This record gives sequence, structure tokens and C-alpha cells, in this order.
Amino acid sequence: MSYRYVGILLNAAMYRGIPRRKTGQESLSNYEEAAAEFGLIPVFIHIGDINIRKGRTAAYIYRNHQYEQVSMPIPDVIHNRAIFQEKSAQRKIEALISKGIDVFNVNNRYGKDVIHRLLSADPYLRSSLPDTAVFSYPALRRFMELHDDLILKPCRGTVGRGIIRLHRDKSGWRITYPSSMRNPTWIKQKLRGGELPSYVQQYLHRVPYLIQERIPLAESKGRSFDFRVSVQRGMTGEWAVTGMFAKKSPPGIFISNLAGGGKAYPVPEILSEVMPPSQTSRVMDQVEHLALTTANYLSLKLPLLADLGLDIGVTEDGRIYFIECNGRDQRYGFNKAGMHNTWKASYREPMAFAWYLYNRRE
Repeated sequence: MSYRYVGILLNAAMYRGIPRRKTGQESLSNYEEAAAEFGLIPVFIHIGDINIRKGRTAAYIYRNHQYEQVSMPIPDVIHNRAIFQEKSAQRKIEALISKGIDVFNVNNRYGKDVIHRLLSADPYLRSSLPDTAVFSYPALRRFMELHDDLILKPCRGTVGRGIIRLHRDKSGWRITYPSSMRNPTWIKQKLRGGELPSYVQQYLHRVPYLIQERIPLAESKGRSFDFRVSVQRGMTGEWAVTGMFAKKSPPGIFISNLAGGGKAYPVPEILSEVMPPSQTSRVMDQVEHLALTTANYLSLKLPLLADLGLDIGVTEDGRIYFIECNGRDQRYGFNKAGMHNTWKASYREPMAFAWYLYNRRE
């Protein structure tokens, strides 16, 4: 009997935690359950263990109520859940693809500047983008003349780290920035002579940033919110919205990331607090349409995308904006929002897509 193995490619720290079931927010049991539905066997692999020349890899596989490490042929289909900084890892992925192995979600972290540039080329998608530019001091001065509220974000930042806000009130411009880029407390102060604090200037010199008008997001009980929309390809190979949840910012904070203290809620629960039911369904339809259009467009430009988490915002008057694209969607937000079945479905669809790729190979 020929088994269909699907490789789940993980970062080193998560991979090391498999025997102890210490894999952070990634649910191995959800992969096992979803893969079994499609007659697949998930095996968990790390890029450093793959031997291209021999065509083999070390892998963890679930046997006898535990995860055992085995040596096996490289699976024909691989779902990438790792982020690679090293050129050697990227070259190894390219080598796998050149040998005919289907690796989906090849790159899990495209720069925000790259995604913005791609989406700006499409007239419909461009209309949903906030005013955005690559950071420079002339660009910042221009944006401060045009807008009263700005966000500066790292082109390759994650989970809200390094985000800076500039906003103008009656007394002038104020800045809110993190005390550090890892475990920040927020510092709020008035700009002196229009000059950014020296700490902020140092960071802007080290890391590429975008400047963006801050969308006037709708608020629930004084706290802004946006939506995380899981858009995935499944057993037909077509894109579909698996689900969405709302991310509400902590009190007094302008970012809604769950890792930064934001809270997850079902979307209808949040929208019902700020708009009538008739408008709620219309907004959800518009969010879903924008998410699907974005995913379909990006998949024409980028190699074998299959699993995206899109951040989409809505204003008080119901206008929809694209905020950000996440190539490695952290699906645990569904679970935190009490949407347990949707959380499981977000693991099911990638396994359904792996099944689709196997059938296409045959």
C-alpha cells in the first residue's frame, strides 16, 4: 500500500518541541485529524534535516500514542509553516521545487512594501488601500501635511512590533512608540520642534519602514477593532474564506494584535455594537469579497500561495480597507474567539489542498 505523506515544515524551535507537545500556538492534533479525513499522514519536518542529494529527511510521525522521529523519503507535498532568514534555506526550498515536490506557501513573509506595491497595480484593490509610502523624512513631512493621524510600521515587522503612531491634536503633533521592539511598554510624548525622538530615529535608520495614513477604524466601547480573515485553498484548489474574527485593541492602545494584548471576538458580536443588523451583513459580505479578490490577485503574482490571514478594517461609516497580509496565519485567534469549529477548519483546508495537489500529480 502506498501512503500519502504530507510534510508540515516547521521552524527549529517548534520542531524541537514536538516530542513534548510544546509547539506554541500550532496544534499538531488538528493536523492529524484533518489529514486523516483525506487519507493523508502528516509528518513534521525541519529544513535542516532535509537531504536533497539522498532524497530523504528526518521527520516526526505520530505512532503508538507518541511522536517518533524517523528517516523517510521527502514527501511529495509540503505545507510550509516556517519563516526562513537564511539564503541556504531558501535555496533548499528552490531545490525541492525543482525536483518536482509541491511546496505551498513557499514564502511566509513578504514585505509590506512588496504587497502594497502589488495590490496598488490593481484599480479595485488600490481603492481599498490607505495612503502609503516607503519611509523617508521628505515623505514623512508630506504625509504630516496631508493627514492628522499616521502609522509607521516595519516593512517586515510581525505581531505589532515596532509600530509607531503620530497624531495631531489641538496642541500639535504627538508620538506613541514602543520602549523596546520585543516586550514594549508604550511611550507617549509631544514632538519637540517636529523632531522624532532619537531612539525612534535610530530604529528608522536600521529597519525599512512604511508610512501610512491611520484608518479611522470603527470602535467598540472606545476600543478600535479590525478583522482577521482566513482565506485558504482547499480540495477544489479554489480560494474560499474559511472564517473571520474581530481583533479589538486593548484600552488606550492603538494596535489590535492578539500578541500585544488584543482580544478576539466573533465578528457579528462586535459589529452589532456599532451598526444595525442590515449593515452588519453588508459589511461582512464586503470584507469577504475584498479578501477573496486580494487572495486571487496575489496568487497570480506570487508562487503557490494557499493559506493567508488578511487584516481588513472598517470605518464607522462602513468603508472597507485592506490593512495587512499575513503569509503564516496564526489561527489560534479563532479558538480565542470561541470559534472552535472554524479553528479546526483552518487546519482542514491546507490538508484538503494537499489532497488536491496529490490528485493533480496523478
